[in-house]
Amino acid sequence: MKGIKIKTKTGDTLGFFAFAAPWILGFVFLTLIPMVASLYISFTDWNILSDPVWIGLDNFKTIFTDPLFYKSLKVTLLYTVFSVPINIILSIFVAMLLNNNLKGMKLFRTIFYLPAIVSGIVVAIVWLWIYNPDYGIINSFLRIFGIQGPGWVYDENWALPSIIIMSLWGIGSNIVIYLASLQSISTEFYEAAHIDGANFWDRLINITIPSMSPVLLFTLLTGIINALQTFTQAFVMTQGGPNNSTNFYAYYIYNNAFVWHKMGEACAQAWILFVIIFILTFITLKITNGHVHYDNKEGGDIL
Repeated sequence: MKGIKIKTKTGDTLGFFAFAAPWILGFVFLTLIPMVASLYISFTDWNILSDPVWIGLDNFKTIFTDPLFYKSLKVTLLYTVFSVPINIILSIFVAMLLNNNLKGMKLFRTIFYLPAIVSGIVVAIVWLWIYNPDYGIINSFLRIFGIQGPGWVYDENWALPSIIIMSLWGIGSNIVIYLASLQSISTEFYEAAHIDGANFWDRLINITIPSMSPVLLFTLLTGIINALQTFTQAFVMTQGGPNNSTNFYAYYIYNNAFVWHKMGEACAQAWILFVIIFILTFITLKITNGHVHYDNKEGGDIL
C-alpha cells in the first residue's frame, strides 16, 4: 500500500547503534583504552617525561616490599570496615524517620539530602575548620563544659576516626534510595504484623530489612567500592598524615604517579586495587546469596 513504510530489522539495528554511539565511544576512549594502557604501563618503568621501559614484574615486587603499601592498605580497609556499616545503619534509621507522613517532612528530606550534593573539596575544607583544635566549632563547644577536645585530624590517634565521622555528612544519597525503597513496601505487611502483635524490631527484622535487601546489597557494594577509593579527604585535609595515619591507598597511588613520578608503580597499584575490589565484591555477593529477596521471593544465585 502507498504511504506505508515498513520498518526493517536493519533500520532498528542502525537506530540502536546511533543512539548508543555516544556511550560506546565514551566507554572505548575514556575507559577501555586507558585501562589497557595502564595495564601495559604497570609492567614498565616510566617517569612520564621519558619513554616507558619494559621491566616485567619489578613494579609489583617493589610494591609488595614497600611498608607504605601495607600501611595505606590497612588505613583504607579500616576506614571501609567502620564507615560503610555506620553509614548504612544510620541512613536506614533516618530514612525510616523521614518516611512518616507529617507536616513539613518534605523540607526535612531536602535538608538531609543537601549535604550529599556539595563538592567533596568544599566539604573537606569545612570539616577542616570544624576540626581545628584551637577555634574549631567542636572544641569550642567542648570548652564551654571545661573539656579539652582532641586534635582531631591533627592527631595521629584521632585522624582516621575523624574522617570516619566526617563520612556521615554524605548519607543523604543513601537516605533517598532507602526512602524510595521503604515507600515501595506494601502497608498490608505492617498491618498484618501489627495484628499479630509484632513490635518495631520484629517488623524491622522480618519485613523492612528483607524487603529492602536488594537495595541494601546495592548500597553495600557501592559503599565498599567508594570507600576503597577514598582520596579527597587525605589530599585536602591531611596529606596522608600525621605519620601516614590517613595515607589512603588512592592517595598513595596519586603520590607515586604525580609527586614521585613513578607512573609504572602507580598503574601497578591501581590494578592491585582493582583485584582487591573484585575479590571483596565477589565475597560480598557470595555471603549475601540467598539472603536477598526480589519481589518478596527468595533470591536466586547471584554468582
